[in-house]
Amino acid sequence: MLIDGKLADAADGRTFDNVNPATEEVLGPVADGNAADMEAAVAAARRAFDSTTWATDHALRAACLRQLQQALESEREELRSELVAEVGCPVLATYGPQLDSPLAEALLWPADAIATFPWSRKLPPKDPFGLGMTEREVWKEPVGVVGVIVPWNFPTEITLNKLGPVLAMGNTCIIKPAPDTPFNATRLGRLVAEHTDIPPGVVNVVTSQDHLTGEVLTTSPDVDMVAFTGSTVTGRRIMEAGSATMKRVFLECGGKSVNLVLDDVDVAAAAASAGGMCFHAGQGCAITTRMLVPNSHYDEAVESARAAFEGVTYGDPTDASNLMGPLISEKQRQRVLGYIESGNEQGATLVIGGGIPSHLDKGFFVEPTLFANVDNSMKIAQEEIFGPVLVIIGYDDEDDAVAIANDSVYGLSGMITSKDLDRAKRVASRIRTGTLSLNGGVWYGADAPFGGYKQSGLGRQCGIEGLDIFTETKTVGWPVQG
Repeated sequence: MLIDGKLADAADGRTFDNVNPATEEVLGPVADGNAADMEAAVAAARRAFDSTTWATDHALRAACLRQLQQALESEREELRSELVAEVGCPVLATYGPQLDSPLAEALLWPADAIATFPWSRKLPPKDPFGLGMTEREVWKEPVGVVGVIVPWNFPTEITLNKLGPVLAMGNTCIIKPAPDTPFNATRLGRLVAEHTDIPPGVVNVVTSQDHLTGEVLTTSPDVDMVAFTGSTVTGRRIMEAGSATMKRVFLECGGKSVNLVLDDVDVAAAAASAGGMCFHAGQGCAITTRMLVPNSHYDEAVESARAAFEGVTYGDPTDASNLMGPLISEKQRQRVLGYIESGNEQGATLVIGGGIPSHLDKGFFVEPTLFANVDNSMKIAQEEIFGPVLVIIGYDDEDDAVAIANDSVYGLSGMITSKDLDRAKRVASRIRTGTLSLNGGVWYGADAPFGGYKQSGLGRQCGIEGLDIFTETKTVGWPVQG
């Protein structure tokens, strides 16, 4: 772990095993921190914020972010192999969102933005009480100490896209990685300590297999904010636990996003891309797990999607030809299988998949699974499965499609396919979701705000909005001089 600038074991010496989900082999031991370790990290972050110049030294922060990016870049290939081993993600994913994309900009874009961020703005002079004209300014200042809680599905991407804005805005932090994927975070901590001028206590990393250790971040009065990515259920718990100290929260939570195929395109051709949702075994909150197709072309869409699922390559994540690796754990596999069982029980038609692949005797794999004849009220259409399971839902017309798309507690992402881009934009304006891909366009980037409507979360990660969320606002006034 990294606590107050020093690499450290757990105070009581405990460790836990990091397991490769594709082979079920132990990768190695990890420090198993407890509440006392987390409290020490919080105290270090508090001291660093309150008693150093980190919060006010813009040049230092920009330089340190660039140093950290260069340090990560120097170990890119080691980190790539490490991610494949502990996350079980296919290696091809590391050339995109798992590693290369965030490494290219998640720290550098915020570092550059420090110079252009609107740290202050003037308001017009005013005499509201008849006491004389007053000059007024609005200042932006860092929130303070931020707890960063990271899930296991895209750990490096999510960590860097939180860490960049947190540090750029002048905050200090404690990173709590998921116990399923701790090595990328401990590597990050080592690089901070050994290759940057980041002052001790500004960045801390605490690993633990006990989720309760992370709750220190949500209850401690010395933590000003929690930035969390994970399930909606956990997001609600963080809000509740943090309410006693009026803690600020950024929550990027679950999704049940739609892939809406409009009736002006070749529906069968559009459905032929359905297998793409099996990328990383469907373990992504923004993955489109509900495909909406016109009832007039329903059967051909299902047949096209079935063929696509038959062609999904999966297995050894180190094989660059595989689109899909394992689920992260046996616990997650059983959860996904439970949802598949509920789909069968509620009357959906299992088109393909639905079980554990017989040809793979190791690893937490589930077959690419497709359901048809799904009603949007079914559990498999309403709840986030986080596995390689797609449901196909028919609609009557555009209004019906929009109603189905919005009939969800979630609103994180989605896709729309249409021959008419203007039509796609009109439909997009009616769907209550935080991001949308139109005709295959990619919205992702460090400069692009990401987050959700409804129970998909609060606030935005990345972009100007993702910088501003880690600041406080102060308004000051003084008499007009002369």
